[in-house]
Amino acid sequence: MSTPRRRLSDWIVDRLWRGLMWGALRLPHGTRVAAMGWLFRNIVGPLTGRASQANANLQMVYPEMPKPERRRLTKAVLETVGRVVMENYATAHQMKRALLWQPSGPGWRACEEARAEGRPILFVSGHYGNYQAGRAALNVRGYRMGGLYRPLNNDYLNAHYIATIEDVGGGAFTRDRRGLAGFVKHIRSGAQGAILIDQYLYDGEILDFMGHPAPTSTAAAEMALKYDALLVPIYSTRLDNGLDFSIELEEPIPHSEPIAMTQALNDSLSARVHAAPEQWFWVHNRWKPERAEKARRRAARQSSR
Repeated sequence: MSTPRRRLSDWIVDRLWRGLMWGALRLPHGTRVAAMGWLFRNIVGPLTGRASQANANLQMVYPEMPKPERRRLTKAVLETVGRVVMENYATAHQMKRALLWQPSGPGWRACEEARAEGRPILFVSGHYGNYQAGRAALNVRGYRMGGLYRPLNNDYLNAHYIATIEDVGGGAFTRDRRGLAGFVKHIRSGAQGAILIDQYLYDGEILDFMGHPAPTSTAAAEMALKYDALLVPIYSTRLDNGLDFSIELEEPIPHSEPIAMTQALNDSLSARVHAAPEQWFWVHNRWKPERAEKARRRAARQSSR
């Protein structure tokens, strides 16, 4: 339960953030996106510890990477985060621009066929490029892709954060019992859902992600099996102009069993990140290796009994 001091602090942060967004949304789109990228790269990232987290993650995954290159990537990642935040708050502009982002890739035809048949589709991605751009691109083309999200710790910020998800269409569903029930009802109606699988889950399955053990939710695979949904990796890769995206749908993951399917999703995302590391949110504490090691030891003890 939050204390009065914590609630006051959260309220102040929210007021400052609302003021910043109010001003930024009055700038031309290219200017505000670039400005927010600069702000996160040079001020927000370093002050909040996100720069240090990104640097540590890069060092863990790429131990041979020279320090100057790691510093360059850290700054590029922070700029990516800032740009995504601004783009996702400018939802009206995002939806108009999404008309230009023609989905492609080997999974596109399968998705069109599934939608025509009324078969549920679960799109899975990570915090790569702008993960919301794919939802926008498909929803302006008649899809009803809802988003499953983790609420922010700051309730004041969360109120308008939810609005940025809802405004893309298809609904926004929290990762709790009530939200999951709504999400399941949504996809069972023949609609589509989007899930990001690249955040730490304390009770997730220990799977490989970029060469390191990462507790990972298997919920997407489990739902795909239970409701006969197509399970499709989707990625929105930022283009060189800094404002547009390539929306790529990979081949659907074959139905087998949840762990194997989820590992295939992790492998798919890993390949994308390795190809364009500046496009992924290295700012998250994805692995928490000390906790993963404890979980591994606990599992080993249980299996030896």
